[in-house]
Amino acid sequence: MKTISVVAAIILREGADAGRQVLSTQRGYGDWKGWWEFPGGKVEEGESPEAALEREIREELACEIRVGEYLDTIEYDYPAFHLSMRCYACSLAGGEPELLEHESAAWLSAESLRSVKWLPADLLILDKVAALLASRKIARPLLGPENAAPRPEKPAQEAPEGSQP
Repeated sequence: MKTISVVAAIILREGADAGRQVLSTQRGYGDWKGWWEFPGGKVEEGESPEAALEREIREELACEIRVGEYLDTIEYDYPAFHLSMRCYACSLAGGEPELLEHESAAWLSAESLRSVKWLPADLLILDKVAALLASRKIARPLLGPENAAPRPEKPAQEAPEGSQP
């Protein structure tokens, strides 16, 4: 089975009234259209995972990120390929997310994290993401006041409690 190596950005911010939040994006194409994922993409030949993640976020969301702590590598067998997904805690470092490839985006809190229909591989990292959202110690240097992102008016919106895509 073919293995595809990708990276995923767990982009965190301090929400004004909702505590810590993570950016989720809804796929706008392919077999998994409408499902939610953490943004990222394939690692190109000779590229470090961190450089790939910065490039993919620029291409998909037209913004800059600061790649922080490595969280985990998710291994998942989809019907046509094996996915190896390296996940990193990140913060916005420049600009606001702008949807260039995705159908929608939402900033999710610990309480709303499971309110969207996640891709199967992304489901496997949700417990660690929930811990990041609940913790004040993990990844704190990423989320100092100078890195806190204001709420974008468009395109990322708060997900209503219990909503489904």
